[in-house]
Amino acid sequence: MHLGRKTAHRKSMLANMACSLIEHKRINTTVTKAKALKQFVEPIITKAKDDSTHNRRTAFRYLRNKQAVTELFRTVADKVGDRPGGYTRIIKLGNRLGDNADMALIELVDFNEVYSNKEETKKKSTRRSRAKKTEAAVESAADTANEAVEEATQSEEKSDA
Repeated sequence: MHLGRKTAHRKSMLANMACSLIEHKRINTTVTKAKALKQFVEPIITKAKDDSTHNRRTAFRYLRNKQAVTELFRTVADKVGDRPGGYTRIIKLGNRLGDNADMALIELVDFNEVYSNKEETKKKSTRRSRAKKTEAAVESAADTANEAVEEATQSEEKSDA
């Protein structure tokens, strides 16, 4: 994506946007810039998972900001260490009032407290076949029916006595 800019301007803009994203964890921009930023920043975050001098220099080559590189390798890399990819999320916000441009919010996935709390409370389930579910349902229904019959017989015995 050329974004209507020359190469040097485009690279500088993406580097600045990536630094802002790393620093603030989310930024508002246009949808096209968000998609370009996603392609730009995700490989850098992948390199940050392995903290080596070579990877720090490679990240600095793209970001050109010492504070952003430090933040990336300390806090961001710790949060995304076990994630295999997909470090950013793009949420479309609608159109901008001035020029009707499509706006979006791009954020780092692991830093959103609203979604991460729901995922932690959600119990992980494994996939099971439909037959096992129906067998289990039949067994549980039979158990409840047997319990109901036993309660009914006990109540009849009490009423007879």
